Amino acid sequence: MINVSENTIVQTSPSDNVGIVCHALGVRKGALVRKDIVVAQDIPMGHKVALLEIPEGNEIVRYGQVIGYANTNIHIGEWVDEQKMTLPQPPDLESIPLNHNSSDDSKEVQIEPLAGYTFEGYRNADGSVGTKNVLGITTSVQCVAGITQFIAQKIKQELLPGYPNVDDVFAFNHSYGCGVAINAPAAIVPIRTIQNIAQNPNFGGEIMVIGLGCEKLRPERLLPAGDNNGDSSILYLQDEAFSGFEEMVDGIMDMAEKHLKKLNARKRETCSAADLVVGMQCGGSDAFSGITGNPAAGFAADLIVRAGGTVMFSEVTEVRDAVHLLIPRTATPEVAQKLKNEMQWYDDYLEKGMADRSANPTPGNKKGGLSNVVEKALGSIAKSGTSPIVDVVAPGEKIRRKGLNFVATPASDFVCGTLQLAAGMNMHIFITGRGTPYGLSMVPVIKVSSNSTLSNRWFDLIDFDAGPIAFGEKTIEEMGWELFHLILEVASGKQKVAADRLGIHNDLVLFNPGPLT
Repeated sequence: MINVSENTIVQTSPSDNVGIVCHALGVRKGALVRKDIVVAQDIPMGHKVALLEIPEGNEIVRYGQVIGYANTNIHIGEWVDEQKMTLPQPPDLESIPLNHNSSDDSKEVQIEPLAGYTFEGYRNADGSVGTKNVLGITTSVQCVAGITQFIAQKIKQELLPGYPNVDDVFAFNHSYGCGVAINAPAAIVPIRTIQNIAQNPNFGGEIMVIGLGCEKLRPERLLPAGDNNGDSSILYLQDEAFSGFEEMVDGIMDMAEKHLKKLNARKRETCSAADLVVGMQCGGSDAFSGITGNPAAGFAADLIVRAGGTVMFSEVTEVRDAVHLLIPRTATPEVAQKLKNEMQWYDDYLEKGMADRSANPTPGNKKGGLSNVVEKALGSIAKSGTSPIVDVVAPGEKIRRKGLNFVATPASDFVCGTLQLAAGMNMHIFITGRGTPYGLSMVPVIKVSSNSTLSNRWFDLIDFDAGPIAFGEKTIEEMGWELFHLILEVASGKQKVAADRLGIHNDLVLFNPGPLT
């Protein structure tokens, strides 16, 4: 429950000893808040004010959880920022019990079903459903990236107008494929990412693979096992049948036209909300993200799960410090152990790279009021809602189960989005407090603003303003339902998101922990 004072100070939990400044102009030194607290200095919007005396060494509490320890005496009304806090240790993975859901660990948590909600989507032969109808072009090696960019533009200009049911042409270029240790254990991460992105439901199975010819990663490996479309879906630029660049281009254009004809025959049909596969992600977060945007997205996530659909949340480094709150939500002890394993894998990965979690948050996050990664993590997990976690998916793998999944990814926006695409998402929710023009060509990206100041300033870039929650103007439940209905409208193609309307689409970025050679 969020308590909002008449002076716009938000306290996220009754046990918190700090509050968040909501007013767009912040609060000035000498202002009276909570009727009995005099602000000791100017405090910007989104930053923390001490609601109680916090002696040196004592806990600083937000969300009812310890986010740090005071490294100096903090008085009532003072600004509490990262300079006054010591970062606590992360939860010890070994000491967290595997499951708290039931005395009978064999029983999974049941959720109340939500029936009758549908959207208009593109049903595929494998049972998946697309929310867009996109011609996908991928590569087996970065060497051909220049020609795929060239050809994508040529297809858009010369061929796409003749196929009105096809939404877009997308070239997935990447830095992998050659000069790499292709059989190293960690190489499976980028390889299966490319493989699984090619199977994303918005491509409708009509993927094209452009190879060079001498690369280590063979194009045939990128098509699904048993796929018999190799001759019509793979083209090698080194094929001796081509004489010069123009013949290569003509060959690709001929291949594209065959795929466009098949995609153009696809029609939207009524599909259950159970066919949604929604990726939840936040980037450019601020102190409001965990109060407004993420909880509203989390409520919508619960509605999707209740409707029989699939939701994924990610970002290991922004989950690690709140994992003790997630493990009790896992459906079985086996899922709990998988979640621990992914946390440990990433701990080891960071240690090998001589990095640690203090590198997160970013300067922009801190300017938005997030003092450290613990505070960021506690707000980040709110977008997962309250549903049981039914499975944990390793980087680059596909979703296996309907319901709420943790899909392990780095926190980087571009890498996280890439891995969620590989997992099979057909809708993307992106929550931001500082602002980002982030968009993806392959799936619609609904950008949610955590505060109305950003939404008003970026009126043509933000799709959904969750800011009213901070002032008590709307509840998390009300905004969660609004977001749920918006997801159905966008998935049906009835409403375009800002990124698609403006043509703003980010490159995809592989997570490649494998060695180069």
